Amino acid sequence: MRATFMYEAGDVRVQDATDPVIEQPTDAIVRVLRSCVCGSDLHPYHSLTAAEGPVPMGHEFLGTVEETGAEVSSFRRGDLVVAPFAFADNTCEFCRAGLHTSCPDGGFFAAGVGGAQAEAIRVPQAQGTLVKLPNDVDEALLPSLLTLADVYGTGYHAAHQARVRPGDWVTVIGDGAVGLLAVLSAKQLGAERIILMGRHRQRTDLGRYFGATDVVAERGEEGIARVRDLTGGHGTRAVLEAVGHLPAYEMAVGTVRPGGVISRVGVPQYEEAPVGFGSLFGPNITLTGGPAPVRAYLEELLPAVLDGTVDPGRVFDRTLPLEQVAEGYRAMDRREALKVLLTP
Repeated sequence: MRATFMYEAGDVRVQDATDPVIEQPTDAIVRVLRSCVCGSDLHPYHSLTAAEGPVPMGHEFLGTVEETGAEVSSFRRGDLVVAPFAFADNTCEFCRAGLHTSCPDGGFFAAGVGGAQAEAIRVPQAQGTLVKLPNDVDEALLPSLLTLADVYGTGYHAAHQARVRPGDWVTVIGDGAVGLLAVLSAKQLGAERIILMGRHRQRTDLGRYFGATDVVAERGEEGIARVRDLTGGHGTRAVLEAVGHLPAYEMAVGTVRPGGVISRVGVPQYEEAPVGFGSLFGPNITLTGGPAPVRAYLEELLPAVLDGTVDPGRVFDRTLPLEQVAEGYRAMDRREALKVLLTP
């Protein structure tokens, strides 16, 4: 089969790879119909060293089941399925608590089990990980269904962890796919005012479509001042940070009101950040977030995608064949594309 590997920063290649096979009775093999490039894939695209590569890439996919292990009873060959970016058994105490990313028998795709930017993939813990989709689903819905693997569920996690509720005022930092779908999620949970911090007009226009009421293009202290000006000087109760770099976190600290919540879902590219008396402790601010347990939300979010109530697939603004995945990385890195969809 053909699969994507990153050799070092900026060097992405599609090459022949060994076909995945059943290794454990809890495995399944899925033929990939749609995958994509994630904003988090750009972190190694900027920083991976030659000594660390090559590594398989991709953690978002949907496809059809080709083969199942002896302990996988809920799926059969030909079933259309979507998988969260983290596999899990869906039965342990952490999964039962909705924390699938901490499953002792779980892990992350592309981290030792093969990447999803490929023609096929082995799915560990398939019984608990995969979610069956209608086999007769309209092909036009596939992009939106694919967002359930990560970016929609991650945006929803940001809003859920911030306890967004009807009437809330929310700030969303970041106009990437996760940030835009955090806007959508906050709107679904009843937020009355949603301030999107982003400076790319095409993206922020999509943010307005998803429910943003205000757009702040300024960054840093200027952006913080603008949000505070819009909110009577106080900031918003909930701030959803969907970038992962320290300046975005600092803007989150600057725009959250006393007693509020900062919910981070951008993969942090830093270890040290303000958490002391003057930043979080004194104003009683809660810091939450983390890698989204997408499996916990997937079945909750699925019906509105299937019936067309929401259209999260609008975040895909370019489609490329797998063989051109390197161009997809370049386009996203240059901000010429918001999110690139990959087809076999």
